[in-house]
Amino acid sequence: MTPPDADHPRTDSPPAPRLVVLAGPTAVGKGTISAYIRRHFPQVWLSVSMTTRPKRPGEVDGVHYHFVAPQEFQRLIDAGEFLEYAVVHGRANYGTPRGPVERALASGRPALLEIDLQGARQVRQTMPEALFVFLEPPSWDELVRRLVGRGTEDAAEQAVRLETARRELAAAAEFDVVITNDDVRRASEELVSLMSSRPSAQS
Repeated sequence: MTPPDADHPRTDSPPAPRLVVLAGPTAVGKGTISAYIRRHFPQVWLSVSMTTRPKRPGEVDGVHYHFVAPQEFQRLIDAGEFLEYAVVHGRANYGTPRGPVERALASGRPALLEIDLQGARQVRQTMPEALFVFLEPPSWDELVRRLVGRGTEDAAEQAVRLETARRELAAAAEFDVVITNDDVRRASEELVSLMSSRPSAQS
């Protein structure tokens, strides 16, 4: 049997896993999509962001977020330990620790970053080879219903978030792919399928 010719490498190998950056307006359901992927697609590595905001009921440190004091967050900024970071809604800091992301990519696992719009723009600068996905609601009325229905903000905070959402929706054109979150399972499966697709000439 003749061994494979080293001058003619195989071309049917599967595509390398892709880093996918998921962003979208507030209350669009990014967390719900990530939670579905965590339960049903264990092969996908999900980044856990760091934040200075207080924990909400039911949240677990290290699972939903890494909750830290503002002083610790600033120390990590000064040390260059974030892939991206931002002040969200003018109040709390959020960021993606650099090290875990780089280790996941080096190990060959498909990786998902669920971050805000400001963070996605920063990652566009630091990891332009990633695939950037915008999650949109089926309609503006549905987005309002979701935000008001979750009951985690008072009326003033809801007004701030809805104004932010209007601006965020206008940024969809900056992204490589737009997915409509009209069904959690369908949207999640579409997102995961992108992680193993071959990059196109445009992405």
